[in-house]
Amino acid sequence: MAQLIASISGIRGIIGDGLGPREAVRFGLAFGTHLEGGTVVLGRDSRPSGPMLAAALEAGLLAAGCTVVDVGILSTPGISVMVRERRAAGGAIITASHNPSPYNGIKMLSPEGAALDQAHGQAVLEAYTHEAFAEVHADRTGAIETAPDGARIHVERVLKIVDAARVRARRFAVVVDAVNGAGGREMRLLLERLGCTVSLIHAEPTGIFGRGPEPVPENLGDLGRAVLAARAHIGLALDPDADRLALVDETGCAIGEEYTLALAARHRLTQERGPLAANLSTSRMMDDVAREAAVALHRTPVGERNVVDAIVAHGCLIGGEGNGGVIDPRIAPVRNSLVGAALVLEMMAVRGRTLSEVRAELPVYSMVKDKVPLGTAPPAEVLQAAQREFAGACVDQRDGLHLAWDDGWLHVRASNTEPILRVIAEATTEQAAKTRVARIKALAKGTG
Repeated sequence: MAQLIASISGIRGIIGDGLGPREAVRFGLAFGTHLEGGTVVLGRDSRPSGPMLAAALEAGLLAAGCTVVDVGILSTPGISVMVRERRAAGGAIITASHNPSPYNGIKMLSPEGAALDQAHGQAVLEAYTHEAFAEVHADRTGAIETAPDGARIHVERVLKIVDAARVRARRFAVVVDAVNGAGGREMRLLLERLGCTVSLIHAEPTGIFGRGPEPVPENLGDLGRAVLAARAHIGLALDPDADRLALVDETGCAIGEEYTLALAARHRLTQERGPLAANLSTSRMMDDVAREAAVALHRTPVGERNVVDAIVAHGCLIGGEGNGGVIDPRIAPVRNSLVGAALVLEMMAVRGRTLSEVRAELPVYSMVKDKVPLGTAPPAEVLQAAQREFAGACVDQRDGLHLAWDDGWLHVRASNTEPILRVIAEATTEQAAKTRVARIKALAKGTG
């Protein structure tokens, strides 16, 4: 039996091999017990196992006295918006994000529509682990409501943060790769309201992904070809729950997820001046964007909730992660592909320039990502050896080991789900980034 991954964010695993209806019922009981009843907005991505898990989770929530508002297949940011719209006690999302189709999971949201913080997430996890459930009597079991208007409400919120008339005037042609996930319908609706000519590939929300679920360049060949065939201005690539966005320019070139946040933040700063937030593994392009506007950039440990906390604490205009995740607090405190798309299209409309032209205005960096097996060496030992190896670097130890130099940075951190170290390096040259990653791999092999 495969090990189920249970954390303060929720649970995730392979259907039929560690995750199924029993685990979902227990998790619904745990979350409902923690909420002491109240309303929970429940939505899911398009995976075939979604209805089964949703029904089981729903049963647990009802048994704990919760009212469940079922929004059906909807993007993660759309579900977050609905939590706020319904003033719910919380939200639950059936999704495994960018994992392959056999995976699924349950993610919890706070009343604000954000991922749960450490204290609340730990309380739910302990209730789940120890089966410390508070089931209600028959006359107090919860009720089920449906809310089919989540996509419309989400789109209406996003339209309010851009000059829709200005975008409509450009009559953009857009191709969307929805990866057969949850976000195609919402993205189409948004783009049509912005006056775009829209075509979709991998459109049907079957959960049988027509390409690798992560919107990384190596998975976006179909989108690049579709952009060229349609003579489109831009291509938009989603992940299965549509909280991440990657861009393909008018030449059919996938420009990489890191550009999504940098371009969106740069445009947001033309509307209003204020600080930014990003995690430690996000490209240094964000430092350049902040420097250009003379505003502060607040770096955080990896994790969406950490970025959200920084946005709230420092009053940031916008923030996010370099995986294509744009967080705009005006809409919802989660990554949001619709926000990223709307801001980038508005930027192109205002500037009167192509995506490749605005991309070229940002500095060019090379980023290398790798995984390093730990073997017998404990993570702390490898990190200590790395700090000695790179003596003289600027050190940040809030999330593993982050080392910085004038020409780039290196981030090494233990995975929460696998016996590996995640290693990311960015530098002004690809060779410098590759060399630093290689040195970490050599250290890990020789340690212990």
